[in-house]
Amino acid sequence: MRIVVADESPMFTRGLSLLLPAVSDRAVEVAASTDDAAAAAAVVRRSAPDLALISLGLTEPGGMRAIAATHRAEPQVPILAMSPADDTADGVAALRHGASGYLRKTTEPEELVSALLAVVDGWAVVPPAVLQALLRATDHPGCGDQRSLGPEERELWRLVASGRTTLGIAEQLHVSERTAKRLVASLLRRLRVASRTEAAVLAGATGLLDEDEARGA
Repeated sequence: MRIVVADESPMFTRGLSLLLPAVSDRAVEVAASTDDAAAAAAVVRRSAPDLALISLGLTEPGGMRAIAATHRAEPQVPILAMSPADDTADGVAALRHGASGYLRKTTEPEELVSALLAVVDGWAVVPPAVLQALLRATDHPGCGDQRSLGPEERELWRLVASGRTTLGIAEQLHVSERTAKRLVASLLRRLRVASRTEAAVLAGATGLLDEDEARGA
């Protein structure tokens, strides 16, 4: 796995460059890095990594802007946000700006490798407090228009909630990748959520995935 690191501390980035290959048996390497929030999206585009690791502590325009810009420029590249503080609001905001996961910078290297692999595989890495905040934000009758979704839209929602990539969704639905991207964007608007992670949380809160298990039983 090749990752790009956008972090305000060159020492932290250097540490990751040394530690990640060592603790992952060289399965993870830092392909490029920057300490400039404004340059993060360009570095990701130029490096074509498997994942971008972006710190919320980046100086102006800041880590949130870097996440949003990177997500807009390279939506197929998952983003893991890292914060020097344990701030639930920052975690929720990072997810809504396009991150697929959120961790503290004090996370042990072995745990970080597991999180990186999970995010690349399509999973969201969310601390319990952030997950609870997302559940509170989505667990009310006025959140989204999920009750009026048709069978095809609910199937798309299940695919998003299960961590499928845009390409995986396109293949499952037998449509182009561009069409799949448009369908997902439309679904997020219907659900009134800002990210796939929130859509997955809402799916869990409304029992959408339980319906699959019940049918399988």
